[in-house]
Amino acid sequence: MKKQFLFTLTLLFTLFSFAQETATDDTVKGIVVNAQTDLPMDNVHVLNLNQVLGTITNEEGAFEISAKVNDTLYFSFIGYKSFSVRVTNDMLKFQNTKVSLTEMAYALEDVVVRPFQLTGYLEIDSKNIPISNAPRYSISGLNIGYEGGKSSTTGITSALGALFNPADFLHKLFGKKPKQMRKLRKMQENDEIRSLLSSKFDRETLAALLQVNTNEIDDILRYCNYSDDFIKSANDLQILDAISACYEEYKVLNRNNK
Repeated sequence: MKKQFLFTLTLLFTLFSFAQETATDDTVKGIVVNAQTDLPMDNVHVLNLNQVLGTITNEEGAFEISAKVNDTLYFSFIGYKSFSVRVTNDMLKFQNTKVSLTEMAYALEDVVVRPFQLTGYLEIDSKNIPISNAPRYSISGLNIGYEGGKSSTTGITSALGALFNPADFLHKLFGKKPKQMRKLRKMQENDEIRSLLSSKFDRETLAALLQVNTNEIDDILRYCNYSDDFIKSANDLQILDAISACYEEYKVLNRNNK
């Protein structure tokens, strides 16, 4: 009986020790450096794509973000190639993750700037100055906005609109990606992510967060009747708000259709 008790105690102690060794923190700490110079980089955006969390590196290039095993961290900085990495047990245990970002090479082209020749007559000059066809407006205090200018209506959009009712039409867009689209509200409520997206125009970060490709983002906006001018000129935060508004419409229609 005594031997059996000692064996059980030893087994429990071994299991506890093993659990202690494999237990990991829920925070990843590391440093981001320039791949060419190995110098630390500050203000690099670090996103946890699974938990929809964001942070930036400090002056020493260090960062700290909540994460679990198999979460994906996405690193982004203007002028550098974005980088993503899957969180491992070692990253959580040793807290010394080092991420290197590679600078992107851009070919600069000559740009010809032609000044506008003003006549002094407001009616004439106002017609000659180009104006954006699709500015995005919002009213302070209200969580809504609208797009000025003509909306884009393609042949595909018209055909689909004739075949499906609104609920079916939007279900084709969002019904197959419920998990990705449910992230929209979290993304809108996270100030770090909103700040990041407001400075982006390439759709890469937004696509990574939503787990879609950039072409799908353009398709969603066109199907939701946003103009090509808006799609081309809006920043990623405006695109996020536009997709979110369309998704909220889908949820209402889908709920009423049940």
